[in-house]
Amino acid sequence: MSQNSNKVNLGKSPESSGRETFATSFGILAAAIGSAVGLGNIWRFPYITGMNGGGAFILVYLICVAIIGIPLMLSEFVVGREGKKDAIGSFKKLSPNGKWYISGILGVLAAFMILSFYGVIAGWSLEYIGKSITNQFAGKTVTQIETMFVDFITHPVKPVVCQLIFMAITGFIVAAGVQGGIEKISKILIPLLLVIIIILDIRAITLPGGSAGLEFLFKPDFSKITGASILDALGHSFFSLSLGMGIMITYGSYIGKGEKLGKTSLNVAIADTVIALLVGIAIFPAVFAFDIAPNSGPGLVFITLPNVFAKMPGGPIFSSMFFILLALAALTSTISLLEVVTAYVIECFNMERKKASILSTVLISLLGVFASLSNGPLSGEVFFGRNLFDFLDYLTANYFLTIAALISCIFVGWKFNKKTLENQLTNDGIIKASYIDVYYFIIKFICPILILIVFLAGIGII
Repeated sequence: MSQNSNKVNLGKSPESSGRETFATSFGILAAAIGSAVGLGNIWRFPYITGMNGGGAFILVYLICVAIIGIPLMLSEFVVGREGKKDAIGSFKKLSPNGKWYISGILGVLAAFMILSFYGVIAGWSLEYIGKSITNQFAGKTVTQIETMFVDFITHPVKPVVCQLIFMAITGFIVAAGVQGGIEKISKILIPLLLVIIIILDIRAITLPGGSAGLEFLFKPDFSKITGASILDALGHSFFSLSLGMGIMITYGSYIGKGEKLGKTSLNVAIADTVIALLVGIAIFPAVFAFDIAPNSGPGLVFITLPNVFAKMPGGPIFSSMFFILLALAALTSTISLLEVVTAYVIECFNMERKKASILSTVLISLLGVFASLSNGPLSGEVFFGRNLFDFLDYLTANYFLTIAALISCIFVGWKFNKKTLENQLTNDGIIKASYIDVYYFIIKFICPILILIVFLAGIGII
């Protein structure tokens, strides 16, 4: 691709090409933050922090966000805004004769598969809102609460109904469009999330003995850091920021030329991390106040925390608020995942948005039904030793996301025209981007190595 042709492409904003766009800077930020702030922050971040020793792990994670998360997010924004198409189409437009679009294919497939089981987990939050409001955790032992959870997820009907309700809500929002659906709801949900988190934080830190939880979070004990901890931090740094899924490429295609991509990437990473830490403040002081182990693993949210809320004054209120928070956070992510698939269907098949969103929602939900049933009636059906739910999680996290991210950063670092890259980061020379040289070095040399390490660790080679 010649430098002259790049300049011609850059002269066409998403608006002038007739493509849907975000209307405001806050809308862009809210949608991108929403895609990043999901179950990864409310569910995964607390439990892996607990399993890896707390404060020291958080410091390692912050370093990983800086050296891999932000540069990779910025690269995906650049590909999207320059390509002005879906995750696959952007690569095809930028390199018509290359095979770089494989990254986009993996991203769209990852979004499809992740949403199928992510929607199942999101549906669980609806069930737990109901259990919290009706105070069903009161007087229950940890074993009884665990049994309650297992009985629910293995039920042949209840979790499927919850999943389908959640997916219907997601589909309705995406069908309303970029501005009328995604941007509008994100601008409401993100502030609401923050309000709920702060209320939960105040309740947690005022519990007797809660200070031990704050010490666990913010007083680093580097003796807890192992090679596995560093790999967890590396992997979570781009899982949490929704990288490798085609989301930021798709959203980047909706960003106008006046927006500062570097600033947006930095703000999204900061907001995502701050919210994750605020959720930690809401969880760990409560866990320590009631003398419960912080390294409870994946069961932290649906087994350990209900036990904590059951013992807490005003437990039903705060339990309800927490699971509402979980549902809202999940919704901000399911919207972005569905948009990746919907955008591809719209452009590949020249389909109207509402029809594309309905088709995408139905197909993803169908796979999600089988994923949900694989925890119960279909648990005997296994793929490489895993039920469908766990197989989809393993395949996307350890193969699709890392390979897609690796291809993207190699493309931007080694194939992408550097002048075009500079034009994107400086908005055609209008703004300064003093970080360009550092960013270019990181995306060209550091990120590929780190992502390759994560990939090799994920598949068990190192």
